[in-house]
Amino acid sequence: MVFKKITLIGTSPESFDAAADDAIDRAENTLQNIKWVEVDELGVELASVEDREYQAEVTVAFELED
Repeated sequence: MVFKKITLIGTSPESFDAAADDAIDRAENTLQNIKWVEVDELGVELASVEDREYQAEVTVAFELED
């Protein structure tokens, strides 16, 4: 088996959990054979948004097809 890892950043005005879910939902809708997801970093955007924007950087690992 060979796996590939990619980094995604999800965002949400609500919470870190919702931001991570945003990234994971997008991965599930666009990638096949996802095996695991790691939450790497959390952050909050303040400068260019009206309110806080929660961000979650996640690493998604999926198995490459033969």
